[in-house]
Amino acid sequence: MSMNKKIALEKLKKEMEESIDLPLYSSANLVFGEGSEDAEILFIGEAPGRREDELRRPFVGQSGKLLDKMLAKINLPRERVYITNIVKRRPPENRDPLPEEIEAYTPYLQRQIDIIKPVMIATLGRFSMNYFLPQAKISNDHGKATRINSYILVPLYHPAAALRSGKMFKELEKNFLELPQLLKDAKNA
Repeated sequence: MSMNKKIALEKLKKEMEESIDLPLYSSANLVFGEGSEDAEILFIGEAPGRREDELRRPFVGQSGKLLDKMLAKINLPRERVYITNIVKRRPPENRDPLPEEIEAYTPYLQRQIDIIKPVMIATLGRFSMNYFLPQAKISNDHGKATRINSYILVPLYHPAAALRSGKMFKELEKNFLELPQLLKDAKNA
């Protein structure tokens, strides 16, 4: 099954690379996502930053270093999860993704989800959370698991926000430490 998933993800990536109609096509590199196509947990951020755009890899800047530390705290190597963003090209000046950019990229995100079939989706920040839970507020709903279709959704603070706020850092760490039990519960449900 892994090979079929790998091929499907490669085809989807190639399709996105060739789609000149996608927003930000001419101004930024595609940062498709990476990790295990058999991942039980799929992490979804909002959009690549400068470092991610340069390396064409998600979460490799300061936020990525924090994400790696959080994964290490729960003994989950980065290679065993899948990491992507809702918008797959860097917005200029690292601004927030625009609604029309999110709308253009979400069908591709949904196809990634359909291919990977994670047990859990952990959203990183409000933009990816609001794709799944439009009325949710990250300050109220972080760490609260919700069943959506065949997976559990767990909104988390974005690592960049946690780097700027000690309170958010503590909350992100607390929520991360709960992920293994939530995953176990989801697999047993």
